[in-house]
Formats: sequence, structure tokens, C-alpha cells
Amino acid sequence: MRADAQRSRERITQAARTAFGRHGVNASLEAIAKDAGVGSATLHRHFRSRRELVEAVFQDSTTAVAAAAADLATAQPPGPALFHWLQAVLRYTMANRGLAITLVPPDDVAYEGYCGHDALEAAAEPLLEAAKSADQVRADVTTADVLSLVNAVSLLAERDPGADAERLLGLAITGIAPSSCEAPEPS
Repeated sequence: MRADAQRSRERITQAARTAFGRHGVNASLEAIAKDAGVGSATLHRHFRSRRELVEAVFQDSTTAVAAAAADLATAQPPGPALFHWLQAVLRYTMANRGLAITLVPPDDVAYEGYCGHDALEAAAEPLLEAAKSADQVRADVTTADVLSLVNAVSLLAERDPGADAERLLGLAITGIAPSSCEAPEPS
């Protein structure tokens, strides 16, 4: 990528980060382009869709949340490790208004960009499998199930700020535990 194109991309990403912080991920793309000092066509050359822009803005922090799964896996028993990581994902999505919707798998199977959902799914898989092996999660629970639960709670909390998201996640986690097991208390 040419140096001037790289600078434009970085300005767009920074303007989007600021706009998303203020207005959520549905902030005006036109306003983002203006704040970045580029035209709308330049923004769309760099980012073919809003999703691509959102993913670019949040890629580093999504990668960090995904990486936290490995740290928890070595520091805690399998069930609590999974639960605490899911809490971290919930807090992350709640701290970044509008982000939860981008963690839903893309409809476009040809999507080739970075996908936060894929990163979180890859991070969740070993935690979930370890919890299943330790009989701390029902055997029929999938990675898609646990990420969908977190996403649903995040989306609800986004629409209803009075919702106790961590409590709701705890209830959902209790629902995936074998009947002989209880979810750990939220930290």
C-alpha cells in the first residue's frame, strides 16, 4: 500500500474510533470521512462495508480479549475459566456500544476481512472443550451457543441500560451447566 493511502486509512480508522465512541458503530460514514479529511469514495475504497471499518477499528482489542482465553485456561479450572472469559467478552461488548452486532458471523460467506467473531470463536473452543471434558458444561453445548448467549445479553443490555447483564449471563451459564453443576459466582 502506498504511504499516502496508508495514512488515509489510518486517519479514517482514527476518525471512526472517535465517532464509534461517541455514537456507536452506526455513526455516519460521511461524518467519519469528513473528520478524517477524505472523501466518501476514499473511505469506501479502503473499507467496502461498515462491517470492515468496525472490524478494523476493534481488531486489536478483539484480539486481546481472545488472547485472554489462553491466560484464563492456565489460571483457573475449566468451568470458571470459560465463565470468566465469557464475562470478559460481555464487558468488552458493553464497553463498545454497537460492537455486539459485529460479533455475529457475517452473512456474506465470501467475506475475507478480519472477523472478530472468528477470533472469539477460536478462543472459546478450547475453553469450552476443556469445560465439557471436566463435565462442567453440558456435552451438547457448542461454541456458537455460548457466543450467541453473550451476544444476546450484550444486545439486550445495549437496548436496556437498566438490565443487569452480568446477572443475565450468569443465568445463561447456569443453563448450560450439567444439572449436577452450578455456574461460578460472577467476579
